[in-house]
Amino acid sequence: MSEELTPTEPIAATAAGPEESEEPIKQRKNGLYPGVSDELAENMKSGWADTELRDLEPIPQAAETAARRAALSARFPGERLVIPAGNLKTRSNDTEYPFRASVEYTWLTGNQTEDGVLVMEPVADGHRATIYLLPRSDRENGEFWLSGQGELWVGRRHSLTEAGQLYGIPASDVRELAGALREATGPVRVVRGYDAGIEAALTDKVTAERDEELRVYLSEARLVKDAFEIGELQKAVDSTVRGFEDVVRVLDKAQATSERYIEGTFFLRARVEGNDVGYGSICAAGPHACTLHWVRNDGPVRPGDLLLLDAGVETHTYYTADVTRTLPIDGRYTEIQKKIYDAVYEAQEAGIAAVRPGAKYRDFHDASQRVLAAKLVEWGLVEGPVERVLELGLQRRWTLHGTGHMLGLDVHDCAAARQETYVDGVLEPGMCLTVEPGLYFQADDLTVPEEYRGIGVRIEDDILVTEDGNRNLSAALPRRSDEVEAWMAALKK
Repeated sequence: MSEELTPTEPIAATAAGPEESEEPIKQRKNGLYPGVSDELAENMKSGWADTELRDLEPIPQAAETAARRAALSARFPGERLVIPAGNLKTRSNDTEYPFRASVEYTWLTGNQTEDGVLVMEPVADGHRATIYLLPRSDRENGEFWLSGQGELWVGRRHSLTEAGQLYGIPASDVRELAGALREATGPVRVVRGYDAGIEAALTDKVTAERDEELRVYLSEARLVKDAFEIGELQKAVDSTVRGFEDVVRVLDKAQATSERYIEGTFFLRARVEGNDVGYGSICAAGPHACTLHWVRNDGPVRPGDLLLLDAGVETHTYYTADVTRTLPIDGRYTEIQKKIYDAVYEAQEAGIAAVRPGAKYRDFHDASQRVLAAKLVEWGLVEGPVERVLELGLQRRWTLHGTGHMLGLDVHDCAAARQETYVDGVLEPGMCLTVEPGLYFQADDLTVPEEYRGIGVRIEDDILVTEDGNRNLSAALPRRSDEVEAWMAALKK
């Protein structure tokens, strides 16, 4: 990795002979380019072709983002609304984490640029939207080659004119925004937690309570997906299906290495077809399957064990899939593995059947838990009747988690929504959620027979609520145990 030049760092001279090294290069005296000769500074200013992109087509979701901004405007009339994308975060020293814009900003603009800010300024008939971005790197002051975030280091960014064409929103220089916000009058709300500089400029103009109302609204507004979002979720799922197929094809190689071979295999599909993985892939073999968020992925992959693979591709527009399959590493479930797997499958079937418009959000969880509780009673692991088990929550020793969550731009989407509109709410067409029951028998659980210990099973699919029921977006991945075995055998041929 190349070392960056900064305005406080001299450029390393090329190798010179003894005579040259004794004669210092003339430096600028005004400090504009410390360590840079006048001749080089002038040379770098000119001789560059015009690369402005003209007649750009708007992004595919421009109509949808405009409709979302219109709804936001109607909800908060007469108020200035400030929604930042966020800033780069340092990973270590002079390297940053890959940037991912805030979901609120992305959902309203389609833009994913660091330091971006959407401002909705109140006007007589609603709001005037402006997207504030960094303009193209300045060739005159040397930022494009001297700054670590200049275009020669991190790549070209869109001009403000180009951005306006792409996103359908007039674009302005974000470096002027903080000052303008300090001078602004009237009520203001900001989405907090993404841009400390923008928040500081609004310190005396906002309240935590009012800002939280904005954040909650933007979370609840994403509960029902539009057609563009549903299409992106299907793309994410389709790529995820191919990623699972990739993993099955290389299970023999994973057995020679570790769970990280599985993680890397799936990640390759995510990076080739999407932006990234939507969350840290859980590649849990053997007893690791009993750890709900096993992301270390450094354990062995052994024939005879199960692999719980919970992974999802994130599209270039940030929509993510979230799918889990529990696979026999050598292609065949043992008798006890199949017994537990089939119980979870039955519970998932009951949960999926409960997903329909007008149903309570909690219904699919309750349906799945009832099946699992009945199985635990049947197996003699807990004393019945089933109603008693459910009332006391005794099944939770082995079921552990909720049966699903909303899905979208975040893997756990709409997390700031109020309880009454989410977990205590009613399902509507366009909502997308996961159904993912599981049974987990810890390796050290002395309350179950030894043959159960170390077995963890989860099956998860991404379910869209439709006008007349639901659609399983991830139906292309087999779920029934015999179908899983046949699918794996066909992929290994």
